[in-house]
Amino acid sequence: MFSAVTATGRKRRGEGHTRRDEILHAAKELFLEQGYDMTTIRKIADRVGISAPALYLYFKDKEALMLALCDQTFGHLIEAIDEIEKTVSEPLERVRRFGETYASFGLTHPDEYRLIFMGAHIPESLRKIGHRMPTDDPTRPGVGGALVFSRLVAILKQVEASGVALNYPPDTCAELCWMGIHGVVAAMIMKPDFPWSNRDLLIEGMLDIVAKGIVRGA
Repeated sequence: MFSAVTATGRKRRGEGHTRRDEILHAAKELFLEQGYDMTTIRKIADRVGISAPALYLYFKDKEALMLALCDQTFGHLIEAIDEIEKTVSEPLERVRRFGETYASFGLTHPDEYRLIFMGAHIPESLRKIGHRMPTDDPTRPGVGGALVFSRLVAILKQVEASGVALNYPPDTCAELCWMGIHGVVAAMIMKPDFPWSNRDLLIEGMLDIVAKGIVRGA
């Protein structure tokens, strides 16, 4: 059977997205297995079954791969926020649903969560700007985290507009929301066999604590 891959490793027209996904999957596996620093472009290409020059047709270096993996993961969260905004009208309930969805995603996709949120390597382009990257261009590599953060901040501004007073500015409240639920998710991922009392109650309890911390008079 004739392969869809040419001698240079280039896919037929219209099939490049498949090769890109294969490269990202291989990179994610190797980053998790061997660590970012020990993973080379050659190793990733070998796992995909293409040459290194063929891989460079899709990604210029490891950092570009890592940024694409970040955006891929945050893309799932953006889709979840879209669904929340379609189905939940009350702003404060949207915040809670976001926290529940975030925790569910992390525990359902522990490999992606470890790599993006718990890994030691942070791409240089994100190291000092992180979730405060400008979101004017949603196609900018690495912007996914900032897009998710900006959506949470927007929801918290809706909370204020609804007449509920916040204890802190919306961006600080958004950071507190993430820090609280991230702590629970990270603990459960790092210690999956630990005899936690009740995972669902721990998540709900942290959401209660966060809500009481950011909402005045809660």
